[in-house]
Amino acid sequence: MVSKNREVLYGLYNDEEELLDAIKVANKDHLDIMDVFTPFPVHGLDPLLDLKESRLHQAGFVYGAMGTLTAFLFMSWVFTRDWPVIFGGKPYWSVPAFIPITFELTVLFCAIGMVVTFYVVCGLGPGVTSPYLDPRITDDKFCIAFQTNDNSTSEIDNLRNFFSKTGASEVNTKVI
Repeated sequence: MVSKNREVLYGLYNDEEELLDAIKVANKDHLDIMDVFTPFPVHGLDPLLDLKESRLHQAGFVYGAMGTLTAFLFMSWVFTRDWPVIFGGKPYWSVPAFIPITFELTVLFCAIGMVVTFYVVCGLGPGVTSPYLDPRITDDKFCIAFQTNDNSTSEIDNLRNFFSKTGASEVNTKVI
């Protein structure tokens, strides 16, 4: 897979309120925001960027159901077919005795499945290096980024004017 280098114009803001106000202006001006980076979660950002709710909880339910089914079916097979031991009047298929192990495997499958799914969806894993725009974004700066590969000079100037109009402390360009 050959990845195309992206030319990114980004502006840094000092405060999350400035960032939210700038996003409102960008939405009003119909600007196509590539991404927004913040050092911590900002309340109210998801609806402004029109981000949908994650479906990770649905995957978690499926993984949990697989864990429940695996535990229950395995114990049913072990205690009724593979190793049926009858002592003290205990029945072959004692469902109440299966509950603790079934619960534990449900939680185990759900946790491992959700972690693996999250890493795959986000492109994380061993040996993966993610490009970053500015190291201060993870510390104290807020960033709005626009992809400018196919933009004309006047469109790039319009984006620079947007940043100056909305109070960006810095405007930079980077190829990632």
